[in-house]
Amino acid sequence: MLATVGRSRTRPKVFGVAVAFVAGFAIAIQARINGQLAVDLGDSMLAALISFGGGLTVLVLALMASRGMRVGIARVRDALNAGRLRHWYLLGGVGGAGMIFSQSLTVGVLGVATFTVGVVTGQTISGLFVDRVGLGPAGKRPISVVRLLGAALMLVAVIVTTWGGIAIAGSQAWLLVFPVLGGFAVAVQQAINGHVGVTADNALVAALVNFAVGTTVLGVSWLATAPLRDDVVEFPANPLLYVGGLVGIGFIATAALVVRWIGVLLLGLASIAGQLLASIALDVVLPAHPGGLAASTIVGAVLALVAIVVASLPGRAVALRE
Repeated sequence: MLATVGRSRTRPKVFGVAVAFVAGFAIAIQARINGQLAVDLGDSMLAALISFGGGLTVLVLALMASRGMRVGIARVRDALNAGRLRHWYLLGGVGGAGMIFSQSLTVGVLGVATFTVGVVTGQTISGLFVDRVGLGPAGKRPISVVRLLGAALMLVAVIVTTWGGIAIAGSQAWLLVFPVLGGFAVAVQQAINGHVGVTADNALVAALVNFAVGTTVLGVSWLATAPLRDDVVEFPANPLLYVGGLVGIGFIATAALVVRWIGVLLLGLASIAGQLLASIALDVVLPAHPGGLAASTIVGAVLALVAIVVASLPGRAVALRE
């Protein structure tokens, strides 16, 4: 019986890690798109708003066509009214808005790879404690020796990779603070979006709530800062620069689905590994800055992959005390 239970738990864990890894590729692509859109627009917040607004538009159209999503919305509404779902669980889009804004603001300067490892710092540390307090739908996951070792290796990967990125960014390396803060927000976002997805029994409903809140936050912020901007906005003609929100839908829905299987920390680490590999490829093929790709970035990516393997090991180590 115990062996059967162990296998039943291992299979969704392995599958969840694999799906999160692939989803990480999408986030790297989204970062590159939003970063370039911000450069061409000359307005980072507007680029973030376009990304979120585009995703929201697609999800609203999907809601009109999908009975499953409408049923999921009704489940969320009923759970809120009955007190089974906390109202602040609907605010995951605030963290998403911050993350997209940090993409738009910094990728054009730091490059996708350096931006990604900045996110790792905040997401890894935050993911440990979000799992520890049981904020996600997977419940409490103790800070075991194995999980600490995986997180520590990931942070080493961050230091190694960012070292080269800082040299490239030069005096603008301080911008790394934005992806770090974005990483903190993403871990919380994934946890509470997971609750919405479980309640609705539909990952796209969690994505819809996320994009609706994020678009609202970014729209209000952009309008509030309008008096500070004097330049007339010129929209780029390349249609590919407007599909960042579509890529984000896939990641948010995927995260809401698999976080219940693997927890926030492992979700973050697996998706980060995917982001690193994709971002390195993007910085080689479509560099966002003239500095090129540092060798330390490649070394850091390899360490990140090792961190994923370590953190995914069975939790036989003795958990740290409460």
